[in-house]
Amino acid sequence: MKPAADRLAQLLGHFLPGPLPVRVRAWDGSRTGPADAPLVTLRSPQALRRLLWQPGELGLAEAYVTGDLDVEGDLADALSQAGRTARHLPAARPRPADMAAATVLAVRLGVVGPPPKRPDGRARLAGSPHSASRDRAAISHHYDLSNEFYALLLDESMAYSCAYWTRPDDPAYTLADAQRDKLELVCRKLGLRAGDRLLDVGCGWGSLTVHAAREHRARVTAVTLSRAQRDFVAERAAREGVADLVDVTLRHWRHIDGGGYDAAAAIEMGEHVGDAEYPAFTAKLHDALRPEGRLLIQQMSRGAHAPGGGAFIETYIAPDMHMRPVGRTVDLLEGAGLEVRSTESLREHYTTTIDAWRTTLEHRWCEVEDLVGETTGRVWRLYLAGASLAFAERRMGVDQILAVRPTREGSSAMPATPAPWYAAQSPA
Repeated sequence: MKPAADRLAQLLGHFLPGPLPVRVRAWDGSRTGPADAPLVTLRSPQALRRLLWQPGELGLAEAYVTGDLDVEGDLADALSQAGRTARHLPAARPRPADMAAATVLAVRLGVVGPPPKRPDGRARLAGSPHSASRDRAAISHHYDLSNEFYALLLDESMAYSCAYWTRPDDPAYTLADAQRDKLELVCRKLGLRAGDRLLDVGCGWGSLTVHAAREHRARVTAVTLSRAQRDFVAERAAREGVADLVDVTLRHWRHIDGGGYDAAAAIEMGEHVGDAEYPAFTAKLHDALRPEGRLLIQQMSRGAHAPGGGAFIETYIAPDMHMRPVGRTVDLLEGAGLEVRSTESLREHYTTTIDAWRTTLEHRWCEVEDLVGETTGRVWRLYLAGASLAFAERRMGVDQILAVRPTREGSSAMPATPAPWYAAQSPA
């Protein structure tokens, strides 16, 4: 009998013209494919059976997170190399005779059979998209994995968003430094002064809330849908001595009341709002600000034809996500009556940030497995590798968008130049 790898190459040849984009090691130890391609190990025929029942990205991802399929070396590098090769292959159009031959090969390899058990961790949402209850469930799925898990992954600021790497070539400069520089940049763009009222929508674990209160003496209203985050931020504000300046509340953005805020921020929260709901979101932010009040949106973007996070991310990580080209978000902000004054791309900064998280995940792998289990750990390993690659290859972007609510007469009270935002100075 032929080695399994030879039969696999014959099977895949019916669907992939040209050389395989990866080198395959089959469950019997045999190998096939280019010697210089990334090495993929198939531990059993079930890896291919998952693709039979769930073709495409999601089937491959589930084969990986269950351990039916593994990749040798750095996962992001392997995905990048295999992707480049696959993109240059011509489209395959199997003939009926090819399909018949492939079916026979699949049966002999043990690929054909009942659907494999799906791994744990899929999001299970009910109700109308972006209703308050469904949004709460989506946020809980992603952010309530446990505060302890995110504390393992993130730096001490607990900032789960793109950092701002002002000294990337300095070996003493850390992720914590870059996150602090991002938080300070946000506060400077917002022009925060002591006593100013800041609305932090989607406050996460309170990195911006606490920084603005501690370093700028701003009075912060922090809003989240996650109970775990709400409790964490309240305890953190008390621990860091700014409880008198912080009010953290559990509510949906639609239920934010009051106005007159000097500044508002939504740091990588707008991706969870939904496309149809985004005009109401921007109107809510406009109405929350006083005239001449500023808004800072930090938000991920994608092309017009790839608005979501992809099948794997939306199934296992962040369901109901929606992203759009940055220009479209600018249009929506302007349509709400806000004046956009600055956009700044941080795309390369996100690759560096995610790679720092990936390094931490690998260094603390045993702790991750003990806390959330191997399957969830592998979900996050794949998620972070794919995300790093998406930003590096410009399939995704992230931007800071600064807007202001002008007065009826058109006054913005903005500085003449952005120089103060970037000056090397201590917080006010």
